[in-house]
Amino acid sequence: MPYKRCMAGVAADTLILSDLHLGSEVSRAREALALLRQSSFRRLILLGDIFADLNFARLKKDHWKFLSCIRKLSNPKRGVEVVWVEGNHDLGLASVMSHLVGVRVYREYRWSYAGIPHLAIHGHQFDDFFTKHGLLGRLAALVHLELQRFDLKGKRFTRSLDGWNTRWMRLSHKVSGGALAHARRRGAARIFCGHTHVALQVERDGIQYFNCGGWVNEPATYITVGEEGVRIHEYSHTDDRDPGEERGAAAAAPADLADPADLLPELAAESVRS
Repeated sequence: MPYKRCMAGVAADTLILSDLHLGSEVSRAREALALLRQSSFRRLILLGDIFADLNFARLKKDHWKFLSCIRKLSNPKRGVEVVWVEGNHDLGLASVMSHLVGVRVYREYRWSYAGIPHLAIHGHQFDDFFTKHGLLGRLAALVHLELQRFDLKGKRFTRSLDGWNTRWMRLSHKVSGGALAHARRRGAARIFCGHTHVALQVERDGIQYFNCGGWVNEPATYITVGEEGVRIHEYSHTDDRDPGEERGAAAAAPADLADPADLLPELAAESVRS
């Protein structure tokens, strides 16, 4: 289906994005931050794999700016509900994220809009390779992160490798099929996933499946839920302004966040448990 190309912010009840992979060389955190600053929404759902792994030393300046923006949005005075749904790359980060950015983390999140039951879950639960070979999958992810360091400008090789993996593993088919069955069991009319990095819409037996794609390849995609229904958008930035520079407001400082050094013992413990 043709997706709406968005060259500015959007206005919606709910904005959903996933698979930002902060800490990786291919993360498009700058563009994602620009989207948040240019848009208006009542609910923001971060649908998993916002981090590439638990190594905070990989985070770049733009990545910290994105996290700082999330912490600002989670302030009750903003009137925005910020929801973090954990993915396979950020499993076990619930306590850390609550402390770092003030956001509650869910394994799956349910809400209702216009009387329609909605469900958000990352989607790795329906990836049989990950569920059967989780350790091997994590090793492959680490190798992919290292390859990004040596890839040429634009990271074309590692981005192509990511797309090839999705097609070879038939991830879109597996995740959509598993998600639709899960939605039926949960009584949801619409279910939203990430994980595959490929935007997709499928309808079966009256249940709608949406995948919001990701922010590591081009085009970056995201989803809005509002009066126009559910829309998948392609993001296109309009200028080279540093998204940390709000129009008419000072940039959010990384000092808004908890000191990452304070989180290292928690991160180490989570790594052992996972």
